[in-house]
Amino acid sequence: MRVAWVKPARTVALLLLLMFSYSVMVDSDFEVWKAQFRQIAIAQGIQPSVVDLALRGLLPDQKVLEMNQHQPEFSKPVWDYLGTAVSDKRVAMGQQRWRDNAELLQQIYQLYGVQPQYVLAIWGVESDFGNYMGRHNVIRSLATLTYKGNLERRAFWEKQLIAALRIVQKGDIPLVAMRGSWAGALGHTQFIPTTFEEYAVDFDGDGKRNLVGSIPDALASTANYLAQAGWKTGQSWGEPVQLPTHFDWSKSDPNYWLTNAEWLQAEAVKPTQSDPLAADAISFVLLPAGYRGPAFLVFQNFQVILKYNNAQTYALAVGYLGDRLAGAPAWQATWPTQDKLLSTTNKAELQELLTAAGYSTDGIDGRLGPNTRAALRRWQMDNGLPADGYATYEQLETLRQTARSTASAPLGIMQN
Repeated sequence: MRVAWVKPARTVALLLLLMFSYSVMVDSDFEVWKAQFRQIAIAQGIQPSVVDLALRGLLPDQKVLEMNQHQPEFSKPVWDYLGTAVSDKRVAMGQQRWRDNAELLQQIYQLYGVQPQYVLAIWGVESDFGNYMGRHNVIRSLATLTYKGNLERRAFWEKQLIAALRIVQKGDIPLVAMRGSWAGALGHTQFIPTTFEEYAVDFDGDGKRNLVGSIPDALASTANYLAQAGWKTGQSWGEPVQLPTHFDWSKSDPNYWLTNAEWLQAEAVKPTQSDPLAADAISFVLLPAGYRGPAFLVFQNFQVILKYNNAQTYALAVGYLGDRLAGAPAWQATWPTQDKLLSTTNKAELQELLTAAGYSTDGIDGRLGPNTRAALRRWQMDNGLPADGYATYEQLETLRQTARSTASAPLGIMQN
């Protein structure tokens, strides 16, 4: 009989490797944070057993931190984003979902007053009609962001994490089903936990508000959110228009509202679709790609969609997809696709240069939100450029040249 011996040196080496690997995986600071958070959660009414089960064996997720810096609404040009969000394939799929859920959508419309096509559009943009609701462990994602996300946002993430634990504790969604986006959004229409707590409804009557496992709950909750955010029943989000050659581009400002009648009469704006506009409804001109791209008159419902996700490209995609689902043709729009795109670093530099030149962007984060667009519009007006609030690489170069000229100018000239 032969006896197989394992060499002691090899065994010791293997054990040391395993111990080292585990020590690398375990973040001691994260373990300290978990202990501290446990007390915070319990103090806010979460049962110790729920907290312990949710945090057991939890490790931070580095991919979540990376994705936090690259949201597609801000990094893709608008034409690419719309091409994906409102593809012909998605339109066809959405129309099939409408047929499959026609009775449900009509019931939701009667109760909440939100047209079916826009509820469906949010479903389509958020999760491709339930085909992709996210595979991230929501508790892990929110714990990671609370622990090591951007410092100014950690209180927000902690609030979401507490709300997520309450959802589990109340039995709406079991812990094992708490899967969603990297940012902790849940279900078919991607509610963050605090939004879930405030607006989710049990539409199928099973005693649970389950936006992951129940299409009726998810779609009704979305309509409930839009209705409570101020949705105007029967009104669209907006529509493409043609602007006159003499149009004052500074009026393409989300703070500059006129009635549709005023836009059409005093400003000579022309609708490109056959349906008449409600004369007394108020709207503003949106130029998502600046004065060289398509123009839209957008109404109050556009602002309501922005409350769901505060990115103009997102709201534009939801409105466009909704219209396509209802049978509207694809836009025949010309976009400035030849432009050199601004990277996140470029955008941050643009914000820094604008602020240094006296046009504050209220922060430098590499994202061209409303504050940056407003600052850019003021700079454009002062420099004789079309004041459309749309950032281009050429404008960044102009700002760089101005900064270099200012820095190299003799002190006496600068003072004059």
